[in-house]
Amino acid sequence: MSRDAILAKIRARTSRGDEETRRMIVDEHLAEHRRNLIPARGQGDDDHRIGVFTRMMEAVGGTVELLDDVNDVPHSVAAYLRNGNLPAHIRRGADPLLAKLPWHRGGVIEVEEGRAAETDRASITRAFAGIAESGTIIQVSGPDNPTTLNFLPEAHIVVLELDSLFASYEEAWSKLRKAFGEGVMPRTVNMISGPSRTADIEQTIVRPAHGPKNMHVIIVR
Repeated sequence: MSRDAILAKIRARTSRGDEETRRMIVDEHLAEHRRNLIPARGQGDDDHRIGVFTRMMEAVGGTVELLDDVNDVPHSVAAYLRNGNLPAHIRRGADPLLAKLPWHRGGVIEVEEGRAAETDRASITRAFAGIAESGTIIQVSGPDNPTTLNFLPEAHIVVLELDSLFASYEEAWSKLRKAFGEGVMPRTVNMISGPSRTADIEQTIVRPAHGPKNMHVIIVR
């Protein structure tokens, strides 16, 4: 069925009231940014949000590590690759935080910049936000953190700054509007909750499905 035919059917079943009034109501609703029901689970101080996020991420097969100093990230990445029997090679985007890290602290680890290639076994990105209530990482597309880094390599390492770990999705959307402006969105917003997996066949969990087999989140205080 064509697009025009689908829209025609929708119009035929839609009230024929004042179109201008309907549009005004929708515009007002969108402009208000009215918050939806917010679960209490993620509400609390820093330690509470970290605890909830960690439990939710680990429940779906991800791992979480807490660091006090962002400059310790390279050493942590090197240890993760080594313990996972992965090559000492990581792919990152042009994100300024990741670019200025003291990667020499990772020893012989090789760091390349750009979109993920099929040969990359591991990637590292900087999270736009983290959601405690569901253990979810939010990523926005762009050269700083190319979307391919989220899905193509076998292992995905994410750096999440504590001040970007929110209790609920509503706070993350507020940050998105502040960063990009009213009515503006990045090309892609990805919400990632743990490694790629599926249970489509006989309800048996299989990893990976359409993305990384492993996901490791480094929360930096």
